[in-house]
Amino acid sequence: MLYEYTLDTAAQIAYARRWALGRNPAFYDFDSTGGDCTNFVSQCVYAGGAVMNYTRDYGWYYISPRDRAAAWTGVEYFYNFMTQNTGVGPYGEQVSISQAQAGDVVQLGNSQGFYHSLFVLSTQRGITVAAHSNDVYGKPLYDYNFEKARCIHIIGARRWV
Repeated sequence: MLYEYTLDTAAQIAYARRWALGRNPAFYDFDSTGGDCTNFVSQCVYAGGAVMNYTRDYGWYYISPRDRAAAWTGVEYFYNFMTQNTGVGPYGEQVSISQAQAGDVVQLGNSQGFYHSLFVLSTQRGITVAAHSNDVYGKPLYDYNFEKARCIHIIGARRWV
């Protein structure tokens, strides 16, 4: 039976604070191979208590740089997994940017698609984010230059009981 639960947003934010301007040696740094932004966002979600989904090709997991799900590191794959996952692991829904909450993920895009993932730290005085691939912590979302943005509200996660 699948058990649904909420993630620990405070733990996610603490993880982001610790690693936004550095790299956790437990995870490969993908900056030299296309960017580390979604890898970092996945780490933040995982730090909140999400379990990995080890489904080949369609899951969300990280074992090593060569053994990971595309959704762990890829912007579009992350979006697809989070918004379509009905099994084990984290899940969410797309909401308007005005509905963003701490612990959510914002993705930036242009006419050719979405290209950057950001972890939402706070929405108290505008949305502030943490990110890799141009490392930032506490940067206002609207300091970025982008054509479009979408927000993935992370509802929670599921695990087997």
